[in-house]
Amino acid sequence: MTVLPIRIHGDPVLHEQALPVTAFDERLRTLVADMFETMDAAPGVGLAGPQVGVGQRLFVYSYRDDEGSPWRGVVINPTLYMTPTPAGAPDDDEDSEGCLSFPGERFPLRRSENVIVTGVDLDGQPVRIEADGWRARILQHEYDHLDGTIYIDRLDSAFDRVLLRIVKKRGWNVPGNSWNPMDERLEG
Repeated sequence: MTVLPIRIHGDPVLHEQALPVTAFDERLRTLVADMFETMDAAPGVGLAGPQVGVGQRLFVYSYRDDEGSPWRGVVINPTLYMTPTPAGAPDDDEDSEGCLSFPGERFPLRRSENVIVTGVDLDGQPVRIEADGWRARILQHEYDHLDGTIYIDRLDSAFDRVLLRIVKKRGWNVPGNSWNPMDERLEG
C-alpha cells in the first residue's frame, strides 16, 4: 500500500464534479487500500477520491465512537439523503470541522443531524448507511468533495477574510499543491 499526496484547496480536482466509478477491478481495490493508508497516516476520519487527485465518486471513512466501537468502510457512487440542517449559528466547539485538503484549520459549520448514504462497495454490493451526529457530519463532508465542494465553501461569509489570509499566507489556491502525511510537510 502507498500513502498518497493529499491535494490542497485550489487544486482543480477539488472543485470539479467527480465522475461515477465504472470499473470494479484491481486498480480500484489498490486505490481504496491506498486511500485507507493515506487517511490513517494523515490522520483523518474520511478521504474522498478527489482529495488524492482521482476525480471519481468514492470515499473511505473511519471513526471510533465514544465507546471505542470502530466504523470503517468505503462507499462508491454514493447518494446522500439528509434531514434539513437546523437553523441558527453553528457552535464553535460542537460544530467545529476540519479538512485534510485545508490542513491545520478548523471552523464551525452547521450540518444535518441525520443522513442516509446509499451506494456500493468494492464488490458492487449495495451499501446503506444511516448515521447521525459526527458520523453524519463525516458522510456529508466526504460527499461534498464528490460534488467539488470543500467545507470552507459552506462557511458563513464572516470567515471570508480569514480564509483569504490563510490561503495567501500558505501559497494555496494554485494547481498542484499537496502534502504528504508521511513527511507531514506541505509540497507545492
